[in-house]
Amino acid sequence: MKTFKTLLFSLLFGAATLAFAADGSVTITAPSDGATIKANTETKLDYEINPGARGDHFHIYIDGKESVVRSLKGSYTLPKLSPGKHTITLKVVDKGHTPTGPEKTITLTAE
Repeated sequence: MKTFKTLLFSLLFGAATLAFAADGSVTITAPSDGATIKANTETKLDYEINPGARGDHFHIYIDGKESVVRSLKGSYTLPKLSPGKHTITLKVVDKGHTPTGPEKTITLTAE
């Protein structure tokens, strides 16, 4: 009986993992959430997007201002940010530009 329970758990966990992967993911590798960057200079945002089954590309929002990005892995040069706190959000969207769910938000402080 213990073997059956272990097998059942493995199957359910595996199915959940596959379902999660199918939904996609957003990873920001640099700068880190809460980082302090130099104000009024360009900063590179390193990212990797798994658009999942429903996604096509992603939008980046810098303090609410939207840009469309098609490359799913690489770097995006942030504009020169004024001193203060800033919010950066990446959202996976479909071909119609509708968000599909996966997103990541970080905050930065420019000094």
